[in-house]
Amino acid sequence: MVETVLFENEQVLDRSAVAAYLRTVADSLEEGSEITLSAGSQEATFAPPSQVEFEVKAEREGPEGGDGELSIELELEWPENATDTELSIE
Repeated sequence: MVETVLFENEQVLDRSAVAAYLRTVADSLEEGSEITLSAGSQEATFAPPSQVEFEVKAEREGPEGGDGELSIELELEWPENATDTELSIE
């Protein structure tokens, strides 16, 4: 399986800026609207279906017993051609 990076951005922000960014993504998810990620000349737009796989992971990287780096990763995943067709009985 080949992995292609469609968008990537890393920057240092204060907590309130991160919260505002996540809030914008959350609002788009709740409304069912597209999510556009942009930074500089990069841009990627996604339309997640109503059901997505959601993964939360907390990690610590670094030497045992020494100072390391902590991270929280949030991931949404869905099939590329997913649709929101509803089941109906005729």
